[in-house]
Amino acid sequence: MAGLGTLLSGAIRIAIPICFGALACTICERGGIVNIGVEGMMLAGSFGGVLGSYLTGSAWVGLLFAILAGVLFAAIHAVLTIKYKTGHIISGLGINLLASGLTTVLLVSLWDNRGKSDAVASLGTINIPVLKDIPVLGDILSGHSPLFYILIVIGVVMWIVLYKTVFGLRVRVVGENPQTADSVGINVTAIQYICVLACGAIAGLGGAYLSIGDIGLFSRDMVAGRGYIAMAVTIFGGWNPIGAFGGSLLFGVAQSIQFRLQEVAPVQIIQMLPYILTILVLILVKNRPKGPAAAGKSFDREAG
Repeated sequence: MAGLGTLLSGAIRIAIPICFGALACTICERGGIVNIGVEGMMLAGSFGGVLGSYLTGSAWVGLLFAILAGVLFAAIHAVLTIKYKTGHIISGLGINLLASGLTTVLLVSLWDNRGKSDAVASLGTINIPVLKDIPVLGDILSGHSPLFYILIVIGVVMWIVLYKTVFGLRVRVVGENPQTADSVGINVTAIQYICVLACGAIAGLGGAYLSIGDIGLFSRDMVAGRGYIAMAVTIFGGWNPIGAFGGSLLFGVAQSIQFRLQEVAPVQIIQMLPYILTILVLILVKNRPKGPAAAGKSFDREAG
């Protein structure tokens, strides 16, 4: 049982940044904007978190910097896709390249190092009284970064907003048929800007987990494809916050098992397992909900 608790605790730590990315993609695509640039937004958040912590000595200020960095890159994506009708995939790829290049340049400028930053203050972990002493359950739910508990709150709030509020209904209508939404007086452009900026803020938090939420430094391209995995998790989860949690945890369990199998099988094969599992799940799971019908299609009021 102790081994199970350790396995699931490790799985949660792996799943946290992916789940942040999946929630970011969920709210963005529900508003009709495809965001392959979530990788770059997470990377910007990782760097912003370290920069804020480095400048002020406070990891919590660093967290604010991470959110602002994610929102800044999201604003670029929003303007390109909503105002200028740029292809969503092209804009997203541009965001990823910009984030990678800019963070590398800033690494050299600030720390004279192309690989990593200096160590900075991190958020640490929270041990929940009473719960931490419960076998297995304490290992699973206690002793995590504060961002784990923030993630749970964001996921629950997002589900309530999307499915239990008028605003959430408007978001879903915009993602399905923006022309219909516009015809009943919904401000499609405003809804889409809100969704993309919220996506950037959540992605920034996911990036911050990798830097100030974990190791207390920034390393070059440290998101390492988690944003792309988050997009797959979004599809698997049916563009639903609860599905994002489940898909992220599934990937985290696979990755956690991978670490424990490296001593009994060729490491190259073992390292492929989480990604193979992700692909197989997307192929084999039947009756997955379809994504928002208008996702990836720029809304043109005059053409509608």
